[in-house]
Amino acid sequence: MRWMILWLLAGPAMAQVSDYPTNARAEYVFGCMAVNGQTRDALDRCSCSVDVIASILPYDDYVSAETVLRMRQTSGERSAIFRGTATTTEIAAQLRRAQAEAEILCF
Repeated sequence: MRWMILWLLAGPAMAQVSDYPTNARAEYVFGCMAVNGQTRDALDRCSCSVDVIASILPYDDYVSAETVLRMRQTSGERSAIFRGTATTTEIAAQLRRAQAEAEILCF
């Protein structure tokens, strides 16, 4: 009974903090650890990093920014729209600012 009361009280707050799906958080942490080392310290720092990013950037904006960054790595006419427009540049910049904040706080 006690856990149910705690869950009901924490439910709305937890939903705001955890709008990133677990698999998206895990994918970020795996990628971060690939760059920063496969250590326990890297796991802690990378987990912190994705938490900071999630607190700054809503998940839908994160997905948009990841899409822009991935499409910029491809070649061809279809991906050109992701490289030079003000909108896509701002979308990517939002993620980079959140990552910079996470870097300061976690690393």
